[in-house]
Amino acid sequence: MTGEILLQLLEGRLDNVVFRLAFVDSRRQARQMVNHGHFSVNGKRVDIPSYQVKPDDTIAWRTKGESSHKEFVKTLTEDIPKRPVPSWIRLDAENLTGQILSLPETSDIDTGIDSRLIVEFYSR
Repeated sequence: MTGEILLQLLEGRLDNVVFRLAFVDSRRQARQMVNHGHFSVNGKRVDIPSYQVKPDDTIAWRTKGESSHKEFVKTLTEDIPKRPVPSWIRLDAENLTGQILSLPETSDIDTGIDSRLIVEFYSR
């Protein structure tokens, strides 16, 4: 159970959700974009990559900014979705928003990580 909760917490990070929504190409890029304040959660700017999203949260690109920012966003998001979006997230590609439908279940997490081994290692 501890390993499942750990994986749920990692999947629920804002930078991971931005990556899962296919707004960016990698988790590193997602972390940097969140850190620079390019995303909002429920209409409020969030610049903490480890922010834990909750069900019914809405993640969106911030619309305020320079025209070059708009071009950059357009370049990043022109072929959304680039990869499949998990079932616990709803993507609105037209408005560049995503909504958290529920917390991810263990079956929804496709990382290939054996959480049991992590828990055993840290329980020593």
